[in-house]
Amino acid sequence: MGLKRENSKMMGKLAVITVGMFAFGYGLVPMYKAICEVTGINILALGEQVLTGQKKQAGNTQVDPSRTITVEFDANSRGPWEFKPAQRSLQVHPGELTTVVYEFQNVQNRRMSAQAIPSYAPMQASAHFNKLECFCFSEYTLEPGEKKSWPVVFVIDPKLSKDVRTITLSYTFFEVGGKTPPAPVASVKTLAEEGAGS
Repeated sequence: MGLKRENSKMMGKLAVITVGMFAFGYGLVPMYKAICEVTGINILALGEQVLTGQKKQAGNTQVDPSRTITVEFDANSRGPWEFKPAQRSLQVHPGELTTVVYEFQNVQNRRMSAQAIPSYAPMQASAHFNKLECFCFSEYTLEPGEKKSWPVVFVIDPKLSKDVRTITLSYTFFEVGGKTPPAPVASVKTLAEEGAGS
């Protein structure tokens, strides 16, 4: 009988300890948050504060909302296919993550492989035009009539000169190893050569 009583006492003590541990665990979260807010140890807790009369700040502090840059999108193709941007231009803030889509269709009755090479105007913008995702420099094979859409994800570095207000991103899409002739090479004749030929 004594052993049964001791076991019951022990079970009661263990139950109280278990309930106390759960209560302590639940109580830790608000207590931890309060300590972090007071001491400033946890930056996440500080970021969650919303001061009265103030808007919560956007997550990306790299965006410069005081500047707007017009980005124009251009598409050139060396061959019989359709290649174009989904939109011709848009306005972005430096530091803002932006996505545009280029559309391509092989309108021939044969399979073809092609790739695109980008260029920028003005030239100084190229060092500040950071592409995070791009179809350029990769070779693609398309079946007859096949359509593709490729995204270009980019950020313009806020360090870009304030003089630059418009950037043109241009792609030239050309066939690789196909029947399309290469671009003509401009020959420069001197006045003396022209005079000799006449």
